[in-house]
Amino acid sequence: MKFSELIIERQSVRKYIDKAVEKEKLIRCLEAARLAPSASNAQPWKFIVVDDPELKEKVAKETYSMIATFNKFVHQAPVIIVITLEKPTLVNRIGGRIKKKEWKLIDVGIAAEHLCLQATEEGLSTCMLGWYNEKEAKELLNIPEKKSIALMISLGYAPEDYKQREKIRKSIDEIVSFNSY
Repeated sequence: MKFSELIIERQSVRKYIDKAVEKEKLIRCLEAARLAPSASNAQPWKFIVVDDPELKEKVAKETYSMIATFNKFVHQAPVIIVITLEKPTLVNRIGGRIKKKEWKLIDVGIAAEHLCLQATEEGLSTCMLGWYNEKEAKELLNIPEKKSIALMISLGYAPEDYKQREKIRKSIDEIVSFNSY
């Protein structure tokens, strides 16, 4: 698949069929994330693959609440990938403070998108999840108290009839200028 086709096909999927994800495909997705660039090559991430059905159900339950119910679809996904923020290098931390940038969050975003694009190439579907009960999820996954969860990604197979949505985005003229704001 050409890259231009891949970025059009990749979408946030909120419905999955009951089909396990092949280990080889999962490893290729994680390898794509591992190879993502990061500021000062800090690689400030760790990927926790949650594929044990019982544990996955418990983690899925922590992606919504009584008020925010929009992530209930996560129960359908056979895999949840939890990305934790790891301590970046000293150079990265100092540079981030000087420049007032959260390099590690940018880096995790790049790695997550690498993973999602590879998943699309593999015929898998994903949805990045920013809403979750962090304290409870950390306890379930034995994540050290000083670490934080940056993002979760649901991963699995969408139903064959799942519709590719039209990407509604601002026009290129609204978001691009040359040589000046």
